[in-house]
Amino acid sequence: MQLIRKLLFPFGIFYWIITYLRNVFYDFGIFKSYKIPVKSIVVGNLSVGGTGKTPHIEYLIRLLQNKKIATLSRGYGRQTKGFILATNHVKPTEIGDEPFQFFTKFENIDVAVDGNRTNGVQQLLQLVQPEVILLDDAYQHRKVTAGFTILLTDYSNLFSDDFILPFGDLREPSIGKKRANVVIVTKCPNDISEIAQQNIIKKLKVTVPVFFSHIIYDEQIYNGITTVNLVDIKEPKLIVAGIAKPKSFVDFLKNENDEVLLFPDHHEFSESDIEHIINKANGKKIITTEKDFMRLKGKISSDFLYYLPIKVEVNNKKDFNKKILDYVGQCSRNGSVFKK
Repeated sequence: MQLIRKLLFPFGIFYWIITYLRNVFYDFGIFKSYKIPVKSIVVGNLSVGGTGKTPHIEYLIRLLQNKKIATLSRGYGRQTKGFILATNHVKPTEIGDEPFQFFTKFENIDVAVDGNRTNGVQQLLQLVQPEVILLDDAYQHRKVTAGFTILLTDYSNLFSDDFILPFGDLREPSIGKKRANVVIVTKCPNDISEIAQQNIIKKLKVTVPVFFSHIIYDEQIYNGITTVNLVDIKEPKLIVAGIAKPKSFVDFLKNENDEVLLFPDHHEFSESDIEHIINKANGKKIITTEKDFMRLKGKISSDFLYYLPIKVEVNNKKDFNKKILDYVGQCSRNGSVFKK
């Protein structure tokens, strides 16, 4: 793989020029961008996948639960096209696993998908009149201009250490960091030191506030019906994951006699995949990610299939929360955000 990437380096230079010029044309107004007329927050990255956008969107949903929120995603991996506003009869194949997770998990929010973000925003404004729109994975979608932009970068693969595609994993030159209002370094060690944080900030070379977040794994697994404490599981289990960077998930769960099955990110499980998982489990508990659970439930008996929820915790969250709340403004709604 590394040899192939080195051979593709000349193509990376060409791709760098194209993406750089595209951003310049947007910066100078040569390419037009639709300015979203309500409060809007982009959560995205410069690299390809795996920075933890979904749990950070969920963090914002919880933080802004007193606002009328809508999320807008492309709906990666769905079998439909165009704009779809989620309803009670929607399926993961129609809107994608991550939007389906938002819709299933939270009440009092609207969830929509559209590859055309401009059309998606305009449809939301017409149909549901949200106070805040959260745009998932839209950092490079410059046909729309949001009011606030959060740039994520993985602690183990900072954008400052990466290279442009196809030689590296960057979707655009790292100069794109200048569009961010804040940067969050994700998937940090829980005990990351102040010195380590300052060293990373120096490497990133940004002029906006930098925050650090880490993943919090639940101590229980769920299947929508029952809850099981992880410490009570003494027998071997099967760990299944179809996410971009599964190592930390697997490391948290895996005991000596457990088995692991890994699939590509956003993998659509076929009948043969399901059969393989069931045979591999052979009566053991199957523990998967919350995102994968959205695509596996109904295909594997709930007697065996469970998911492990995660959240993110932001270091210095008081300052981060204030920054978001100051942008959004005073809260205007009450009530729980979680679906019963």
